[in-house]
Amino acid sequence: MADTYDLIVLGSGPGGYVAAIRAAQLGLKVAIVERELLGGICLNWGCIPTKALLRSAEVFHQIRHADAYGLSAGAPGFDMAKVVGRSRAVAKQLNQGVTHLMKKNKIAVHMGTGVLTAADKLKVTTADGKASELQAKHIIIATGARARDLPFALADGKRIWTYRHAMVPKEMPTELLVIGSGAIGIEFASFFNDMGATVTVVEMLDRIVPVEDAEVSEALAKSLTKQGIAIHTGAGVETLKDDGKSVVARIKMKDGKAVEQRFSHCIVAVGIVPNTENIGLEALGVATDRGFLKTDPMCRTNVPGLWAIGDITAPPWLAHKASHEGVIAAEAIAQEMGNKDAHPHAMDPLNIPGCTYCHPQVASVGLTEAEAKEAGHEVRVGKFPAIGNGKAIALGEVDGFVKTVFDANTGELLGAHMIGAEVTELIQGYTIGKTAELIDEDFIRTVFPHPTLSEMMHESVLAADGRVIHI
Repeated sequence: MADTYDLIVLGSGPGGYVAAIRAAQLGLKVAIVERELLGGICLNWGCIPTKALLRSAEVFHQIRHADAYGLSAGAPGFDMAKVVGRSRAVAKQLNQGVTHLMKKNKIAVHMGTGVLTAADKLKVTTADGKASELQAKHIIIATGARARDLPFALADGKRIWTYRHAMVPKEMPTELLVIGSGAIGIEFASFFNDMGATVTVVEMLDRIVPVEDAEVSEALAKSLTKQGIAIHTGAGVETLKDDGKSVVARIKMKDGKAVEQRFSHCIVAVGIVPNTENIGLEALGVATDRGFLKTDPMCRTNVPGLWAIGDITAPPWLAHKASHEGVIAAEAIAQEMGNKDAHPHAMDPLNIPGCTYCHPQVASVGLTEAEAKEAGHEVRVGKFPAIGNGKAIALGEVDGFVKTVFDANTGELLGAHMIGAEVTELIQGYTIGKTAELIDEDFIRTVFPHPTLSEMMHESVLAADGRVIHI
């Protein structure tokens, strides 16, 4: 006999476990199936432990520049094993936290590999081969994604790495090649550069962090170059070979010339592949788009009773997007089951912030200036530099700026783009503004505390209206 639930969630990442908790809060009998570790890739091998590594690099960077603050710290050094150990300890603590949350919310946890045998049935096979069957009227697929390999050079963890290998390096790279300049590539480039490696970044497109506003990309490239990172845009790696002592890369540069260069290690950060294979989706006829599951605004697939959230669906592929989709799906399911306390809402992708935790940090929400113009908006743009902010000067973090893009006719906030110290914490102010459909005057009339970095946000809005104070 199958164990029966109202909802089964396949995958316990930031989308899956949040969906399970919200559904349990709404009175549903919930089970979650996980093949590896509760918390999924983000918590155990992605965003959280990566930020722990970056924190170590940030502290090391500050120590090496202590003299600028009138301090002396001697000859700084580090123990990579301890740096990695701290990162793993952070991941373990949060994994235990998710385990506690499952118990607290009375969610049944089934550890094993789940395969759909019908739209309402799931077979779970444990590591020792024991199989059981679960049944539910609703099933949420939240199996996430994995790093994309280069077809001509598979990452084996020796000298050619994905992000997962880079998080637990057995040795410190001396000359590191990073292929791809999205958030993952740039974060690891920044980390290993701060820790003393000679870093080269190769990006096929014409600028790094290509999803960001062009001015942010330009500013970040200048800052990273100043820090010693070599950046090649409009370039591609044609071949990559591990000869046992180094990685030999043939790089085709923007001018068409190919150069051969040796590196101690390489990180491949060229995108993701959704984990949709071998879980029974093909037999059920679940609609896909380039391998990613197609869903409606409430996260339903085309198969009744099957839902999908997170990195197996359309971009952006971000943990907080997955978590929010988990809430949407859970509430939509509860509503279908007659719960009047459930109030599902569709999510606007333009209201999802993006953050990159390099040094300096990058954050954004909404349309870039170019995208706003392409969409037909007449725009007003405001920009305020960190050098004009008292708190930034006191921190010694004067690289960067805040840029806001408004509709010139309505005052609607179309987008906000930041680069500088702690901007990943600041962006939520603009995200709330977009979600609440605030206009420029709402920000102008808001009192921002002094002295704070957030004053740059206020000044940027004032600049868009021709009323900037401190420049």
